[in-house]
Amino acid sequence: MCMLSTKATCNSHGQDSSYFLGWQEYEKNPFHEVSNPNGIIQMGLAENQLCFDILKSWLAKNPDAAGFQRNGESIFGELALFQDYHGIPEFKKALAEFMSEIRGNKVSFDPNHLVLTAGATSANETLMFCLAEPGEAFLLPTPYYPGFDRDLKWRTGVEIVPIHCTSSNGFQITETALEEACQEAQKRNLRVKGVLVTNPSNPLGTTMTRNELNMLFSFVEDQGIHLVSDEIYSGTAFSTPSFVSVMEILKERKCDDNGSELWNRVHVVYSLSKDLGLPGFRVGAIYSNDDRVVSAATKMSSFGLVSSQTQYLLAAMLSDKKLTKNYISENHKRLRQRQKKLVSGLQKAGISCLKGNAGLFCWVDMRHLLRSNTFEAEMELWRKIVYEVRLNISPGSSCHCTEPGWFRVCFANMSEDTLDLAVQRMKAFVTEYYNVPEVNGHQQTSRLYHSRRRSLTKWVFRLSFDDRSPIPGR
Repeated sequence: MCMLSTKATCNSHGQDSSYFLGWQEYEKNPFHEVSNPNGIIQMGLAENQLCFDILKSWLAKNPDAAGFQRNGESIFGELALFQDYHGIPEFKKALAEFMSEIRGNKVSFDPNHLVLTAGATSANETLMFCLAEPGEAFLLPTPYYPGFDRDLKWRTGVEIVPIHCTSSNGFQITETALEEACQEAQKRNLRVKGVLVTNPSNPLGTTMTRNELNMLFSFVEDQGIHLVSDEIYSGTAFSTPSFVSVMEILKERKCDDNGSELWNRVHVVYSLSKDLGLPGFRVGAIYSNDDRVVSAATKMSSFGLVSSQTQYLLAAMLSDKKLTKNYISENHKRLRQRQKKLVSGLQKAGISCLKGNAGLFCWVDMRHLLRSNTFEAEMELWRKIVYEVRLNISPGSSCHCTEPGWFRVCFANMSEDTLDLAVQRMKAFVTEYYNVPEVNGHQQTSRLYHSRRRSLTKWVFRLSFDDRSPIPGR
């Protein structure tokens, strides 16, 4: 007789996804410019390290905040004691204002409708608990963040039904795709409770168009369901078109608490993990106009609180408007430069990317490098890139992409020199194994393997299923 729960013994967490398995391989042989220059470069981590110098400089100039002092006096005891799980008012106010500033102050957020959580992972799961019963479903456009299979489903029992998007229109949502997703839910006898989108998109690195958003609003309004917008990358939209929040669409459509039911069925997830590059601080938030959702989510937040020390420090940081204005501007500038560098480098290797304007990654098209138009061929290519090129990137199949040969490649979690090395490795790989001649310094794409395909390095693809559970950034 098993003495453990079903949850403890089942394999429904999603840890066997290639997205997570690539992390395990990286951890066995991590690249280091000095101690392990031939190791695997981590390009599967959506982490923003480009503006740490700005935050470090602010901390050095504001020792009271960093030292948990107020007017030179220690407040350690005050912060160390029990705090209400509603959150420190000063921090919620500063966070709400920062969220508005990122959106160009086109919309405002009421701190009383903000629920603090231990990261966006907790925020998304909490919303699922609030909005759906086990066995009910949310529609998600593909490709989507692999962690959603864990975050939305594992403990809640909520199901995911994909909205299949394709490269023919840049993976934008269409009315046909929405209708087909509803039909699929009906076939599976699933009641659809809502749609969840990431905007800007992870893994696409694009923002949703105003037309897409309006179509989505009309759909959820007609269906009488919820819309959850995960906007944790909202501050990374570094070029045109600009980011448009669902809160902006609510305002434009003149939805308010006196009129449309939609007012209470649109919810936003946010985090400081991507925009400020602070995933280790575990700061996430839910914003909802529905008082019942706010109340229930606040009670649930007691299982994953943000520490008082973290709230105090970030309240001081986000309240400095000179800092936030400079940070947002500089962050956009550096992300734009870094993305351009990766796209340009891959182009020289004969590899193109979906045109992106946001995020910490590119959606990379390697379909021409597949031996066949299958997901088996995609995994074969991915294994070569992990083991031979020694780059950990995320295959599109792990993101539920319907087309083999797309990969998510991150660029903001490493130094510029490391990114250069990664691109050099990729270019050498394409030159060696594929018939991709170089013309004027650029690789010319080809769908054919090199006729003298060299024997592969002797490796055996054995991804371990050990007890280590990496918690990768999104």
